[in-house]
Amino acid sequence: MFDFDMLGLEPTLNAALKAANLSEPTPIQNQAIPLALEGHDIMGLAQTGTGKTLAFGLPLINHLLGKQGKPEPKTVKALVLAPTRELVNQIADSLKPLTAGSKLRVHSVVGGQSIPKQINLLARGTDILVATPGRLIDLLNRRAVDLSQTRHLVLDEADQMLDLGFIHALRQIAPHLATPRQTMLFSATMPKQMEELSSAYLNNPRRVQVSPPGKAADKITQSVHFVSKGDKPAKLREILSRDLDALTLVFARTKHGAEKLMKGLVEDGYEAASIHGNKSQGQRDRAIKQFRAGEITVLVATDVAARGIDIPGVAYVVNYDLPDVPENYVHRIGRTARAGREGEAIAFCAADEMDLLRQVQKLMKLEIPVASGSAPEGAEQGGGRPHRGGPRRGFKPKANAGHGAADGKPRHRRRGKPARGPRQKAA
Repeated sequence: MFDFDMLGLEPTLNAALKAANLSEPTPIQNQAIPLALEGHDIMGLAQTGTGKTLAFGLPLINHLLGKQGKPEPKTVKALVLAPTRELVNQIADSLKPLTAGSKLRVHSVVGGQSIPKQINLLARGTDILVATPGRLIDLLNRRAVDLSQTRHLVLDEADQMLDLGFIHALRQIAPHLATPRQTMLFSATMPKQMEELSSAYLNNPRRVQVSPPGKAADKITQSVHFVSKGDKPAKLREILSRDLDALTLVFARTKHGAEKLMKGLVEDGYEAASIHGNKSQGQRDRAIKQFRAGEITVLVATDVAARGIDIPGVAYVVNYDLPDVPENYVHRIGRTARAGREGEAIAFCAADEMDLLRQVQKLMKLEIPVASGSAPEGAEQGGGRPHRGGPRRGFKPKANAGHGAADGKPRHRRRGKPARGPRQKAA
């Protein structure tokens, strides 16, 4: 294990790290950064929340600081591709503080925002561009960006790019890039197609891995509640009412379902918002900002947000609906227990979701402990070794908090405000 100041980084980068109170690398950073600084292509495998952004961001910035000259108009020196708008914004927000004190420019471009503004933004040239593949192709087609001088490429959450069909976009983008170049690929899971992607775009990559692919962070305690579809709303409110001030991320399978669930929670007095594909980028950004600040304590999301939220304070992730793709379960629950913290992941499983639960447990090679209910008759859980944890820690009801009412309905209270009951409709 080394300290960042032992790497011989550029002085301005060392100063930025100290200003951000970053001194000791995470395991994935410990393995990847020295190899990347030497110029090797990297295939990095690590669960979410382990610091992959810094694992590729530090070498990128250090390489660029060591090169003289500003980027030419419209050109890009380093390109980072990520599958979702939220993840692009999160990466850019993480990299910008590390360029403090330098002349490096970090820009981001995503769909759903004004393309003329993005064209103007890129006109002077960019040192590091973070982009979603679709919007980047739009800009390439308009000749608003030039990748012929791009000698650093990062593919973040590459497995989701495969899931969402971005491999076709990548094939369109790659011919525009300079050669030779350094390519770094990072992912939390390792589907079979990833080896094909690696062989096509990486040159003799060094593989770094800090946990088996598909394994959740060690500090996440998992549990599952067997519950009928009709009882899911009541079970969610029961869980939320037991830790009213905690930040809780709730995953729903569909956009309509997420919006309906959020509106029901708001109607019952919970401070909640939602993010999904029907929301504008501005609405999604505002919801995440409010969630990060604790202005809302419940964020209901579809998988569009599973890899785009980097909020260390998320205490609980609730899988209200189990995902159709088992790898997405890993990414969902990776929104908690970030930056070395502990967290809890709670799953609801209805009778028609038993096969989805089996797929998740097969991927993770564990059996998720049962917190309540029982598997439908004839549908036993499959899996491997038991996982740490059990029912949610701290599930003892708080006296006079969140349980008011003889009617048994949850009572939510705002942070720093007296408890209040469900919103009353006008007569």
